[in-house]
Amino acid sequence: MKLLVLHGPNLNLLGTRERAVYGNFTLAEIDTGLKKIAEELSCTITSLQSNSESQLIDAIHRAGAEKIDGILINPAALGHTSIALRDAILGVALPFVEVHLSNIYAREEFRHKTYLSDIAIGVITGFGANSYYLGLMALVKALAERKDATT
Repeated sequence: MKLLVLHGPNLNLLGTRERAVYGNFTLAEIDTGLKKIAEELSCTITSLQSNSESQLIDAIHRAGAEKIDGILINPAALGHTSIALRDAILGVALPFVEVHLSNIYAREEFRHKTYLSDIAIGVITGFGANSYYLGLMALVKALAERKDATT
């Protein structure tokens, strides 16, 4: 199973950015944890962080062309603003799980809705780095169940 992990804008600042909201861990630490879990689940992951909406969209398009099995995405603020990101995911028709480090429902009202949540397999929010880890495990399980259902 091949998966793509996408980290949206400003997540490169983890560890120094708003620690009361996002914690002290870095993006590199999250990626290391994800790789360890992926190995345990016998899948491979490729991670990309970008502050550019167009680079994230291009990565989604490539994932569709390369027959990636699924996507784990933290769209960050783009989740609340980007119809283009939504359209890219719909365009490649890949299953995905959306994650957020903070509890978006306990924050400003404009963060309560994302353009991805209604088309995602599921959304995990509010557990810090564990949101990613839980999201990866849920994605792999959902993909395996879908495969079993079709064989």
